[in-house]
Amino acid sequence: MQHISFNNPNLRHMGRVSDAVDPVTHAPFQTWAFPYTQVSFRCTGTYIGVRLVNYWGYGRATLGAIVDGLQLRIPVPIDTEHDAVTLKNGYPSRVEPTKPAEPADMQHSQSDVRKPVYVTIAEQLPNIMHEVTIFKRQDEGNNRYDMISIELDDNAQLLPPSATKPSRRMEFYGDSVTCGERCEALCYEGQADPDEDLSGYSNSWYSYASITSRNLNAQAHLVAQGGASLIDGIGWFHAPHYLGMESIWDRSTYNPEFSEPQPWDFTRYTPHVVVVALGQNDAHPRDFMALDYDSAEAQHWRARYVDFVHALREKYPKALIVLTTTIVRHDAAWDRAIGEVCDKLRAEGEFHVKHFLYSRNGCGTDGHPRVPEDEQMAAELTAYLESFGPDLWQ
Repeated sequence: MQHISFNNPNLRHMGRVSDAVDPVTHAPFQTWAFPYTQVSFRCTGTYIGVRLVNYWGYGRATLGAIVDGLQLRIPVPIDTEHDAVTLKNGYPSRVEPTKPAEPADMQHSQSDVRKPVYVTIAEQLPNIMHEVTIFKRQDEGNNRYDMISIELDDNAQLLPPSATKPSRRMEFYGDSVTCGERCEALCYEGQADPDEDLSGYSNSWYSYASITSRNLNAQAHLVAQGGASLIDGIGWFHAPHYLGMESIWDRSTYNPEFSEPQPWDFTRYTPHVVVVALGQNDAHPRDFMALDYDSAEAQHWRARYVDFVHALREKYPKALIVLTTTIVRHDAAWDRAIGEVCDKLRAEGEFHVKHFLYSRNGCGTDGHPRVPEDEQMAAELTAYLESFGPDLWQ
């Protein structure tokens, strides 16, 4: 079996990754935290697999792949030596395993090191040339992967993907909708989510963000986490110490459950278009924007949003920045607030920040958008961005 390092020049990567070297084996690896992070290549042979370390958070950990045009969902086993399972919240989630006490001189031994697992992507293939993309279906709340190697037959040939790398670049900042969370639960289109673990139905490939980028033949980085608010201290992610996008946006890894978050090097990727889709989760635990639009809390949120756009503009001086929410039901006060943010920025002389509303904005569904709803959102966002003409991508 060939072990192809993730720094092999025949591999094409997309998404925010951390590049690192194992301190023991000195082997390079990539850390995948964000959804839709991916690698593409061509190869011959009958077997395709990956070797990775799974840092598991909750639910069903999976990888996605497109092999010769066929999409696959691949389960990824958890490291039971380091991850125990609880059903306390009604779905599988991680707790620290109970271990017998070790003598002081035995602590921090090899048992502290997570062990890689081999994950089969496809097998018993015809020995022909295959076109392959392997991608992260879920956010870092669900899992983080240290991608060590691609596994191919001994005599397999590895080549770059046949399609040229898109020159257009997009970046999305968002929550579970941008992640494509639960989008494959097609029987619940237009309905609230059932009270079941649907993490296995999350698929970033069918997020409106990913579909929009493919519609426009653009690369896309999805800087998104389910339950994420704009600001820390509210929302749903990382309870009870809630983390918002202000603690995620400039990181390559961000979930403190797994390790110290790592910074992202913004020189590695400069988008032409930035879409910010936040505000849905900021209404938890209290919908302050709807309850009192002029309250100090609501004014603080709008001011922090302005600050966030300023921070993005500092990183991306030329990008079009589009502020929006989604079709998931929410009070219209949040869209009013985002409109006010745009007005404030315009008064400062910022004319390359726009406010976009979907045709069913805030009233399309009581649950997560399913694939047809993501496709409709993507069609509307695609048409909006196309209206700016080809100069948008210069």
